[in-house]
Amino acid sequence: MMKRTALIMATVAALFVATTATAQSERWQMLSDNGGIVWTPSEQTLPHADHIEMSGEQMAVVLRWGVDRSGAFNSERSLVFPMLRTVPNNTHASLMHRVATDVPSLISVGGLAMKNEHVSQVEINGAVKVKSILSVGKSNIGSGRGTTPTPAIEMERTIFPTVDKAAMCEIYTLRNISDRQRIVYVPEFTQRYTTLPEKGVTGSYIVELSLSGAGTYTLAPEQELTVVATLQAYRQGEQPVVVNAEAEYKARMAFVEGDIDGALVLDTPDDVIDRAFRMAKLRASESICKTAGGYMHAPGGESYYAALWANDQAEYVNPFFPWLGYDKGNESALNSFRHFARFMNDKWEPIPSSIIAEGIDIWNGAGDRGDAAMIAYGASRYALALGDKAVAQELWPLIEWCLEYCQRKLSPAGVVMSDTDELEGRFPAGDANLCTSSLYYDALLSAAMLSKEIGKPASVARGYNKQAKVLRSNIEKHFGAEVGGYKTYRYYEGNTLLRSWICMPLTVGIYDRADGTIAALLSDKLLSDNGVLTEEGSTTFWDRSTLYAMRGIYAAGYADKATDFLASYSRTRLLGDHVPYPIEAWPEGSQRHLSAESGLYCRIITEGLFGLRPTGLRSLEVKPSLPTEWNTMSLNKVRAFGGEFDVTVSRIEGGKVEIVLTKADGTKQSKTVAEGKSAKFVLK
Repeated sequence: MMKRTALIMATVAALFVATTATAQSERWQMLSDNGGIVWTPSEQTLPHADHIEMSGEQMAVVLRWGVDRSGAFNSERSLVFPMLRTVPNNTHASLMHRVATDVPSLISVGGLAMKNEHVSQVEINGAVKVKSILSVGKSNIGSGRGTTPTPAIEMERTIFPTVDKAAMCEIYTLRNISDRQRIVYVPEFTQRYTTLPEKGVTGSYIVELSLSGAGTYTLAPEQELTVVATLQAYRQGEQPVVVNAEAEYKARMAFVEGDIDGALVLDTPDDVIDRAFRMAKLRASESICKTAGGYMHAPGGESYYAALWANDQAEYVNPFFPWLGYDKGNESALNSFRHFARFMNDKWEPIPSSIIAEGIDIWNGAGDRGDAAMIAYGASRYALALGDKAVAQELWPLIEWCLEYCQRKLSPAGVVMSDTDELEGRFPAGDANLCTSSLYYDALLSAAMLSKEIGKPASVARGYNKQAKVLRSNIEKHFGAEVGGYKTYRYYEGNTLLRSWICMPLTVGIYDRADGTIAALLSDKLLSDNGVLTEEGSTTFWDRSTLYAMRGIYAAGYADKATDFLASYSRTRLLGDHVPYPIEAWPEGSQRHLSAESGLYCRIITEGLFGLRPTGLRSLEVKPSLPTEWNTMSLNKVRAFGGEFDVTVSRIEGGKVEIVLTKADGTKQSKTVAEGKSAKFVLK
C-alpha cells in the first residue's frame, strides 16, 4: 500500500509540474465566435515564430511565419505539390519550393512604401489571418528633416490552400484608416521559377507567384481594396489555372464548417479539449491527396505525400474516419486497403510498409515492421465501424491474409516476430515487440466479430477468439515484467528501460498490469512537459505514443488521471507556442504537424473518453470514462454504421452513469451501468 501511495503522489507531482509549465507558456486564446484561436501580440510576447501545415487535394503549404521585435510580420511558404513528381521518384519526391516574397512590400501608397508594420492579431481557423497597421511616410536622410510615418492602412492577410487545385491563395484586404484620400499602387507582378527538366518525372515544372488587381486606386477614408497573391505550380507547356480567391476561400471554409464542424461534435465541461478535438478533426481530414492511384491520406511534413503507410493510414487514422463520416476520408481509407491488398501473396512475404509515388512503387526499407498486424487491426475496425457489408466482404481476404501472416510469424514464445516496429530502428525493438503483438490481438477480436457479420462459419470466430486468448496469455508471459520498479511490460526481450509503447495493451483491452503501467507512463522517468518520452533517459518524444497512452489510460478506467494529462497536453498543443495541432516528434522533424497524429488525438475521445468500440456492422459497445469533476459529456452527430446518432453520458446517483444514444430520427436508447462498465447498443 505504501508503495502504491508513493507512486500516486509521484504521478500527481509530475502532472502538476507539466500543467504549471503549460499554463505559463499559453500564448493563444480561443475565439468565442468561431472554432479558431487568436493571438494578440504585445511587447512582452515578441519576437515569436512558428510553423503550421495546411493542405488540399493537390498541394500543401508549411507556412513558416513570425512577428519580429518591432511588430512586423514575416513569412516563408514551403510549397509542396505531390502530383508533380521529381527524380528519383521515391517517398519524398513531391515538387517542393520555398517562396519568401513579401507581397505588401510590392504595394505603395502615395508613391511611398508601406512600412513600420505592427501586427495587431493573428487568427487560425482553417486559414491563417493576420491583421496589421501599416504606416506611410518618408525621411530626408542626412538633412535632419523628415516626416514621421503615420498610420494609413489597416491590412488583413488571409492565407490558405485551395481545396482541389495545385494552388494556394493570399488575400490582402487594405483599408484606408487615415482621414484623407490615399492613392494605392498595385504593380503587375509575376514571379516564376522553372525547374530543370531532368529533375522532373514529366520534365520541367513552373512555380509561379502572381498578383491580381494591378492598377492605381484612390481610396477614400474607410474604403477597402483587395489584392490577391496566388502561388501555384504546373508542368511546362501547361497554362496556370485561373483562381477566384474569394470562391476558393468559401470552398475552404465550407469544408471546415460543413464536413468538420457538422459532424462528430464534442461537448464537455473542458472547452480547451473540445476545441483541440475540433482542430484535430480538421488536420486529420484536410490532408488527403487526389492521386492517379486514388485518394491517399498524407502524413505531410514536407516529406510524406501521395503515398500510404501501414501505420499512419491503416493503423492510426483509417479507423477514425467512419465515426466522422467524412466521405473523402472513408474513400481514402478504403483505397489504402485496396492498395495493400495488391501485395498479398502465396509465399507469405511481408506486405510493404509503404506504397509510394501515387501507387506505382513501394518502400520497405525497414523490413517487416509488424505491418500485417497494423493493417489487420485498422481494416477490421474500419470495416466494422463503416457498417457497409459489401466493403466488409471486400476487405475480408486482406484481413484474413494478414492474420494468417501474423500467425505464421509467431515465435517459440507465441508472440509476433518482426524486423523492427513503427519507429523503424530509431530505438531497439528486438525480434518481437509488444506493439505488434498487441495490434494482432485486437485484430483477432475484431475479425471474429466481423466474420459473423458477413456470414462466415461460426468456427471462424471461434478460431480467432481462441488464438486471441492464447496470444493474450503469451503477451503476459513474454512481455510482462518489472521495469524501472513498476509492474508493467518490457518492450522486447532484453529490454531494461521503460518505453512509451508499454501503453499498447491498455488500448486493446488488456488491463492486467494497468496500475503499474499507468504509474510508469506518468512517472518522471517517462513523462515530460511535452508528453511521454520514447525511452527512459532519452529526450526524444513522439506524439503518437503519447496519444496512444492517453487513450489507454482512459480505456483502463483512470478517467481523472487521463483527463489531467489530456487537459495539460491540449493546452500546450492548442494554446502554447507551437499550435494548433498534435505533432510528430522532437528532435526529428522539428515538431511537424503530421496529419495522422491528429487522427490519434480524435481517437482519445472516441475510443478512450467515450469508449466506443464497433462490435458489428450495426452494433457497438460504449464504455465511458467520465472524470469525477464532470457530470455529463456528449459526442454528437456520430456518423458511423451508415447512420447518425448522438451519445450522451451523465452521472446519476449510486455510482452509476446513464448512456443515452439518440438517433437522427429522434429515437433513443438509454442504458444505466456502473462507472467503468460498458453497455451494448444495436442500431436498427
